[in-house]
Amino acid sequence: MKKKLFSIVLCVMLVSSLLAACGKDSETASKDGAKKVGVAMPTKDLQRWNQDGANMKKELEAAGYSVDLQYANNDIATQVSQIENMITNGVDVLVIASIDGGSLGTVLEEAKNKDIPVIAYDRLIMDTDAVSYYATFDNYMVGTIQGQYIVDQLDLDNQAGPFNIELFTGSPDDNNARFFFGGAMDVLNPYIDSGKLVIPSGQRAFEEVATLNWSTEEAQKRMENLITANYADGTKLDVVYSSNDSCAQGITNALVGAGYTADNMPIITGQDCDISSTKNILAGLQSMSIFKDTRDLAAKVVEMVDAILSGDEVPVNDKETYDNGTGIIPTYLCEPVFADASNYKELLIDSGYYTEDQLK
Repeated sequence: MKKKLFSIVLCVMLVSSLLAACGKDSETASKDGAKKVGVAMPTKDLQRWNQDGANMKKELEAAGYSVDLQYANNDIATQVSQIENMITNGVDVLVIASIDGGSLGTVLEEAKNKDIPVIAYDRLIMDTDAVSYYATFDNYMVGTIQGQYIVDQLDLDNQAGPFNIELFTGSPDDNNARFFFGGAMDVLNPYIDSGKLVIPSGQRAFEEVATLNWSTEEAQKRMENLITANYADGTKLDVVYSSNDSCAQGITNALVGAGYTADNMPIITGQDCDISSTKNILAGLQSMSIFKDTRDLAAKVVEMVDAILSGDEVPVNDKETYDNGTGIIPTYLCEPVFADASNYKELLIDSGYYTEDQLK
């Protein structure tokens, strides 16, 4: 009898333990049941992508999402593999800043087949109907602001010139580079055509001035070659249009290596307000950079993710401009501004984007 009673008590205890364990597992599953967002960034080599990724992760986690953030070291195969793993691991949304906008069609077909929405982040992903939305800054406006800065600094509407200019833009496999360059050239072309701006190298077409992977080293090599071929005889270089800071840093390195100083440095444009370029602006070695507050873009992506997963209307403000080859991609455009030595403190320090110590 005692043995039978003991067996019954033991069974009750075991069942109770199992029920408690199941309850605990259920509670854990509930806590771990957050929707998962896969965030694929191109590289850690450029400061801006580190900031973009960190801001995205912070904002998404604050909104209650689980985040798988990956950097691909500017290697296309690595990025494809990372995205495949995210799909296999069951992400609910993909946010992708592509290395090569035309290389992700096959892997994103897998996402489409599993009904995983895709947000192209800052770089439009081309030639696939798997892209649901695009979040970026107004890339054409970036170029027009840079071009207008040159016009204003040289006072081209009042000065006869001619002023010598060289042109640098970004990677030919980055769709944004064409928007930046297109915006700038729409501003600058009338002055080039009238002779107020002269390009001694003659290199004006996008294909001639593109910089693969936005490489600082490639920009430096090309600038060194331009100096040797066109400016070694003392010809004055007045301005270098550069679409972004990584190129601008290579341009500056080449010019400093050729003996230029803050006293005779040409106007040099940029984009992203990287710390190195912001320091160069304060030192007189770069003129300006486009400030794109990635905190704003990250916050907007969180809004888009929320809307997608809740079935609400996704916030977009452009349904006409960005065609990825399969149709117009609904887009949210954030607005860029320029920073230079006159306003950097207000834009970068007072806003909390950087600290004074970071720029020393």
